[in-house]
Amino acid sequence: MAPFAPRTHDAAAIRMKQIVIGNQSRTIRRLRAKLATERRDVDRRISQMVEAKKEHKSNQVDLEASHTTIVGLNEIGLCMSKKIERMKAKKQQARESHLECHQNESFQWQNMAGNRRSDSNNGGEGSSNSEAGLSREDLMAIATIVATTLQGLVNTNISQAPPPIPPPHGTKYYYKSLRKNRAPLSMGTMTTKLPRPG
Repeated sequence: MAPFAPRTHDAAAIRMKQIVIGNQSRTIRRLRAKLATERRDVDRRISQMVEAKKEHKSNQVDLEASHTTIVGLNEIGLCMSKKIERMKAKKQQARESHLECHQNESFQWQNMAGNRRSDSNNGGEGSSNSEAGLSREDLMAIATIVATTLQGLVNTNISQAPPPIPPPHGTKYYYKSLRKNRAPLSMGTMTTKLPRPG
């Protein structure tokens, strides 16, 4: 039985080598699986970082747009406040000027009423005093007010007046109105007598 001992020893050695090789193969497969898992984890993290970077960039763009919008709204608000302040100032100035004009008119009318009363009390001798009491600017202002009132009355009367009566056919006023392409205002404006018929 001595010759079979080396074969048994060789077989045992081969068997041990096969076991070691199998263990190494399983270790390699386990390491490969772990490496693949880690690669997938790394790829997922890389994709998450890329998405986070894209989201950060979009958020930055939105933030810049919001900042620009806020700046524009602030400028619009400042412009509107300035316009409102100017409008308030103009309104206050117009109110003050209107009040001043009203006070001046009231003062002028009071002076006129006082002068009229003094004229009536003095028997007509207060006209020169009233003229001396009013300045040239006051007289011009009163004349302007009176002229404006008269112009308004004249315009009202003209707008409400009936149409003018045309002159009789065959008179020189008739032919004159034809030449001027307009009729005279009324028959009362004729100063020349009409020619007698026949």
